[in-house]
Amino acid sequence: MSERLHGVPTPEGEYFDSGRFAGLSFVLGVVAVIALVLCAVGAIVNPHQFGYSWLFAFAFFFTLCAGCFFWTIVHHATDAEWSVVVRRQLENLGALLTVLALLFVPILLLRHHLFVWMDIPPGVDPSLDTKRAYLNWPFFLVRAVIFLGFFLLAALALRRLSAEQDKDGNPRFTISMRKVSFISLPMFALCLTFGAYDWLVGLNYRWFSTMFGVYIFAGAAGSSMSLLVLVITALRQAGYLKDVVTVEHYHIMGKWMLAFCIFWAYIGFGQYMLIWYANIPEETQYFINRNTQSWWALSMLLVIGRFFVPFAILLLRSVKTHPRQLCIVAAWLVCMQMLDIYLIVLPSLHGTGFHPSIWDLLSVVAIGATLGFVYLRMVPRTSLFPVRDPRLIESLTTVN
Repeated sequence: MSERLHGVPTPEGEYFDSGRFAGLSFVLGVVAVIALVLCAVGAIVNPHQFGYSWLFAFAFFFTLCAGCFFWTIVHHATDAEWSVVVRRQLENLGALLTVLALLFVPILLLRHHLFVWMDIPPGVDPSLDTKRAYLNWPFFLVRAVIFLGFFLLAALALRRLSAEQDKDGNPRFTISMRKVSFISLPMFALCLTFGAYDWLVGLNYRWFSTMFGVYIFAGAAGSSMSLLVLVITALRQAGYLKDVVTVEHYHIMGKWMLAFCIFWAYIGFGQYMLIWYANIPEETQYFINRNTQSWWALSMLLVIGRFFVPFAILLLRSVKTHPRQLCIVAAWLVCMQMLDIYLIVLPSLHGTGFHPSIWDLLSVVAIGATLGFVYLRMVPRTSLFPVRDPRLIESLTTVN
């Protein structure tokens, strides 16, 4: 039976029926296995190209899942009410970082094909010699273990505490999750920033930008909120969360999408403008490379498609309060995040222009299908929303 508080029903929870989607789960599992096997072949046949393709796919999905983890810790740190009913899916998506930690192994194995600095001996390049205290293989490996270990442990801890609270509603779990989130906020900033420098900026050790970490964060936060909209809508289309997630929640998620659409453009333009104005060769080479031949067309598509188009659409309240329309914008922003990561990684390999490879597609399919399979296996284990969170009533009755 449902309890009532101030005339508002408190749901007893909704549980995902894995049997209804056994076929989809099976298909994703088969696709994941086949794609992973083909990727293993690609790592042997063409390790240089495959290394960049795998890094691109990994970085794309990592930013999505890390962004979901960010929204989870912000929820607890700010004692948010509106996001209680959607928090469980943020926790589930954030927990996929455990899978991504395993999928980082190919990057370590193919490191010599990705990071040129690992093959340059001391005394050859003075600019590299000044950075060797940071750019060396043992320290690189230690940092990767620390970064991925933090994301893995913190995401799992928050999901476990949240699931435990479903049993008895003990408020001590809320306090514990808040403590974990307070610790995680600065750690998140450090790990995401230095992870971005190690795995993405490290492709060109001569280039540097003090704004790159914030740029990656802006893309991760905006695209992960877009992913949340897609996941929540998919669950609602399947018959779940009908009386739990309302138009008011969509409106708030749409406003966050708009906010980070603007923030991404602000950081991206700031980085470009400062580098262009200073005109230092070590800095300008990054943008010169991405303004070369066919890369220029994709760069313009990113600028227009990631900011101008969604900005104009998301200004409309009617779009933010219409789930299907908001889903279209959300799907577009996720695609733009993929293009953004592609433009960060692949020009380091193909500096003369856009050269698509089958390994780009297979890497995305392999990682995406794997994460989708694990997600469908994970969702049925807990209620689709926190059943006994102290702020559940406020979330159910949220009004903008």
